[in-house]
Amino acid sequence: MALENAVLVVGESLIDIVHAADGTTLEYAGGSAANVAVALARLDRPVRFATAWADDARGAVLAAHLEHAGVELAADPHVLDRTATAAATIGADGAASYVFDLQWRLGDIATDPAPVGVHVCSLGAVVEPGADQVHDLVDALREVATVSYDVNARPAITGTGAEVVALVERMVAQSDVVKASDEDLQHLYPDLDVEAAAGHLLRLGPAAVVVTRGGEGASWYGAGGSAEVASLPVEVADTIGAGDTFGAAIIDALWERGLLGAAHRERLRALPARDAEAVLAHAARAAAVTVSRPGADPPYRSELDGATGSP
Repeated sequence: MALENAVLVVGESLIDIVHAADGTTLEYAGGSAANVAVALARLDRPVRFATAWADDARGAVLAAHLEHAGVELAADPHVLDRTATAAATIGADGAASYVFDLQWRLGDIATDPAPVGVHVCSLGAVVEPGADQVHDLVDALREVATVSYDVNARPAITGTGAEVVALVERMVAQSDVVKASDEDLQHLYPDLDVEAAAGHLLRLGPAAVVVTRGGEGASWYGAGGSAEVASLPVEVADTIGAGDTFGAAIIDALWERGLLGAAHRERLRALPARDAEAVLAHAARAAAVTVSRPGADPPYRSELDGATGSP
């Protein structure tokens, strides 16, 4: 796949150790950023990935997983002492809770050719020392690329409070599109309701803030208008990777509309509500596929082409 005009995804890769409700334990390649990179590749988008793992057996699993998906690495990932893991316990409703064993930093990153988009998510933006590296990278690339950021808060590893909020807000201020779940916003701003928290993030500078509410749908808050979509009815296997798929599909839908790249920043800021609704609907269709099967297993383009609507 040609890598001209690719999106650069930046963030953690890890192994999900899944403890299912029936007592079984399985391991899957995962990590929020890795899931986004794979989802974009499966949607036939050129993607490069800056991440980190160790030269160990679990790191080899991650390398094979990304190579199979067609994701090209933007840096040598072998900079950690051990590959990160997330022990996920699946509840009766399919929702996952996590316990992390994670280190985070980056090696030297190749940014040539320049990307049309940079996507940062979850722990990569808030766990030091890698968070400072991510911040500097985004600062350098923002003059050429659209920046998207998925908050994906993980208080089990970062804690909560003013320091975490400051790190999140630093990345929000650099971003064009910010995605957060209602739970993320509750962790960050326990004294605000969802709409007030989204409005606070929007005032920090992004063109749009997207809020997901699990089975209750998603909302777009933007300068050009607001929009909402419902979640699609689906039998839930688990929710691992659903938010990551949703975020990747937002990028995919904006890409389809020619809105990636810093030159299109004002067009993105003025995106009409009807187009924002179509973006959310595409993301909801993609996420519905992921929650219907175990682990972070996002859809291929062919699986969405048969669904109602278009990106």
